[in-house]
Amino acid sequence: MAKTKIDWCDKVWNPIHGCMKISEGCRFCYAEKMARRLQGIPLSGYNAGFNITYRPERYKLPLKWKKPSLIFVDSMGDLFHRLIALSAIIEIFDIMRIAYWHTFLILTKRSNLMLEKSPHLNWEDNIWMGVSVENKEYIGRINDLKRSGAKHKFISFEPMLGPIPNLIENLNGINWVILGGENGQPSRPCYSPWYENVRDACDKLNIPFFFKGFGGGHKYVGKWQQFPEEMKKQ
Repeated sequence: MAKTKIDWCDKVWNPIHGCMKISEGCRFCYAEKMARRLQGIPLSGYNAGFNITYRPERYKLPLKWKKPSLIFVDSMGDLFHRLIALSAIIEIFDIMRIAYWHTFLILTKRSNLMLEKSPHLNWEDNIWMGVSVENKEYIGRINDLKRSGAKHKFISFEPMLGPIPNLIENLNGINWVILGGENGQPSRPCYSPWYENVRDACDKLNIPFFFKGFGGGHKYVGKWQQFPEEMKKQ
């Protein structure tokens, strides 16, 4: 369950999985499609489909992985879903604290709930908190992220479905930016000017910028696949 094709991390870790659609970027959710496919496979752990499912047997997996890795937490859900208990989130944060040799990356679209829970969480240096922002309608998630207690903050503009205004203001204080178009079928377009505006703003602010590609299965490899120095991909 640790292997992944996601090119900005080494492993995925799903101690809890499942979610519900809340915004436009969720429309063609890859995780939901995968969960539905796995639902019919015995022992897959997805017999409940894409409903919230706790997997306590997976909680301590990162402690068994001895090689330092970039680990995407809850790639098959959202750790800050309203149905996930704060006690479970605290327990997962404690595992990340103990597994100090790894770098953990968490992404949420529920930035308001993340901000609400932030004072109760132990934000260690190896925990990176990110928000997904698909278009200007959800730019408020960035403000929530900035107000959180996370020591390292990143944004995933993926799938990018529209231009993002006031980039310099919104990206100030952010440590890393990921951008990509929508993959799978169908996939909505991502246009060059949207990407270029984000790329140029990151360059001006000296923010590492990781461009996955314009979507539709077309990947990008080149100068603009950057990692922050403190979390270089293993």
